[in-house]
Amino acid sequence: MPNRLGEYLRARREQVQPEDVGLPPGGRRRVQGLRREELALLAGISSDYYIRLEQGRDLHPSDQVLDALARVLQLSPDATAHLHTLAHPPRPRGLAGTPEDVPASLIRLINSWTTTPAYVQDRLLNILASNPIAVELSPDYTVGSNLLLKVFLDPAERTFRREWDEVTANGVAALRAQIGSNLDDPDLLALVDQLSAGSDHFRTLWNRHDIVARLGGINRLNHPDVGPLDLRAEKLQLPTPEGLTLCIFHADGHTPTAEAMASLAARLDTLTY
Repeated sequence: MPNRLGEYLRARREQVQPEDVGLPPGGRRRVQGLRREELALLAGISSDYYIRLEQGRDLHPSDQVLDALARVLQLSPDATAHLHTLAHPPRPRGLAGTPEDVPASLIRLINSWTTTPAYVQDRLLNILASNPIAVELSPDYTVGSNLLLKVFLDPAERTFRREWDEVTANGVAALRAQIGSNLDDPDLLALVDQLSAGSDHFRTLWNRHDIVARLGGINRLNHPDVGPLDLRAEKLQLPTPEGLTLCIFHADGHTPTAEAMASLAARLDTLTY
């Protein structure tokens, strides 16, 4: 049985340097990051108990122990919640969705937004629904696409996404946040295998076990026809059992990006009619 909690603890322990937690730096160290006994000491637990946790020989740590480890590992609130989920996993649920999971009323709503790109994704970043202006913005947002496969495996993405390094790092961290403890999901395993086979960069990021809940931000894009775009992104969790997310792009008014989006919308109208 995979030791998901131990894998996560070990990965995060390797990211914390002794000087980050007040220990003297330097010296001859055989391990990257903190030693097991250093982490245990700072968390106020015995080394033997921590070793059992990391090796998967103790599967029932208390919330107090998990919080103490999270503090020493300098985990964010999202990463701390992920640690608790790994230790006390909920009942597994399929991660992939289907277009039929998207409410018809929501599809009608986003299709009425002629200058506002919007799409619906599942927890594996598969596109389940999108409006025409989103597809005009990029074929990445076509129903049936997977955003991670696009961003990691399509060389054109390095030009389209002006902050490609940040996008890829946040994308993998957001995937881990979305899937929680469901690391044995068949669709997830197939996706990770495909990405790992095609991208060394993905493998490096996946093995870091970073956790970031993506709630939005600025998407800095470079459209081949209308040039640079700075689009605000909002990500809204839908109250559906499938764990779907509505993603909306919008431009600040009276900006070059707003003018460019209006140009894309006008071109789409011309193609439609």
